[in-house]
Amino acid sequence: MADKDIIKRLRAEVERLIEDHRRIARECRELTVERDTLMGEKRRLEEQVRSLDARLKSAELSAVMRGSEGNVERARQRVNSLLREVDRCIAAIKHEQENS
Repeated sequence: MADKDIIKRLRAEVERLIEDHRRIARECRELTVERDTLMGEKRRLEEQVRSLDARLKSAELSAVMRGSEGNVERARQRVNSLLREVDRCIAAIKHEQENS
């Protein structure tokens, strides 16, 4: 009699574990889809931020160059910054070519 009770409890526990596994697997699939959707949205927003940041920098440089802000020193700093960035890009290209 005790053996039958143990078997019944084990069977009930196994059935509960199987159902828990199914529920958790389903939830995992749903969360994976949600994660992928959010990652896509994040990439889209990051690209939008980069684009808007580039537009803002361009607009600021244009305003400084037109002299609307009257800050020649700021314009020089921005141009120097752009030149340094170009120099870094050229150096990286040369380095890449030397390693190829």
